[in-house]
Amino acid sequence: MALTTRVLVTGGAGFIGSNLADELIVQGARVSIIDDLSTGSIENINDITGDFDFVEGSINDNEALARAIEGCEIVFHQAALPSVPRSVENPAETHLACVDGTFNVLRIAKESGVRRIVYAASSSAYGDQPTLPKVESMRADPLSPYAVAKLTGELYCRAFNNVYGLETFALRYFNVFGPRQDPSSMYSGVISRFIDSLMTGKQPVIYGDGEQSRDFTYIANVVNANIAAAQATSGYGMTMNVANGDRISLNQLLDTLKMITGNEDVQADYQAARSGDVRHSQADNTLAVEHLGYRELVGLEEGLRRTIDWWKSSRFAA
Repeated sequence: MALTTRVLVTGGAGFIGSNLADELIVQGARVSIIDDLSTGSIENINDITGDFDFVEGSINDNEALARAIEGCEIVFHQAALPSVPRSVENPAETHLACVDGTFNVLRIAKESGVRRIVYAASSSAYGDQPTLPKVESMRADPLSPYAVAKLTGELYCRAFNNVYGLETFALRYFNVFGPRQDPSSMYSGVISRFIDSLMTGKQPVIYGDGEQSRDFTYIANVVNANIAAAQATSGYGMTMNVANGDRISLNQLLDTLKMITGNEDVQADYQAARSGDVRHSQADNTLAVEHLGYRELVGLEEGLRRTIDWWKSSRFAA
């Protein structure tokens, strides 16, 4: 079903936001983007196909946000400072972007007559609880300032849904990867950094023993979930996992990438584990399946191959 309304993507110059904006345009939506380019990039904006409106500014800038949101029916709130290590180093910066920023988006959305918010939540809210898979009814146990900030955004979404009738969906992403994820950033996802290392002859770095596991989720699956949430007729105010529903250790992941790239002799550089990182992560997608009709479009290995193909044609390969 096409999505032909006017929508705003916050953080639309970022990895997830730009991929989402691309697909929304394909679906027929009239897209506006706001991004201050602090972690997003103008290259991602330039890669978006089709027509869209772009406001360069912060979601904490009331005037810029009001200008971007004007006339929009749905907001896809992707803007954040997405990094556990970064939040440990600078918790105030993370709080401003993720807590104050999310509250500002909700407040101005309500005042502007927006009907629905789809919020990018984070699996980091679960912390290091040993129970697998992670289910939304589990008690939250965030370990880092980033996790706390993203969980706070979920609670604000629920409150605005309950008190003001603003339809909200909080989608807890699990380790998203794919094209446009910047491998040159120290805060980037492990898959993009592994691929960049393997393709440029560097030694991939693993923090800890590599036996920690993650539920890696290809970007097309996350985009699909967001668009489904924009069209859903149940689940308002809820938090839902969005992932593959499986897990793989970092050692296994690196072996798979070495096999795909043909660099099977490369050895990892094991360094000290990082503060705030969880040991194991895996999602139960039942709620997203029930309310969004969510399904995995692209599996892990196919997603890795697509990401490697993108890297070969990207500016990082130059």
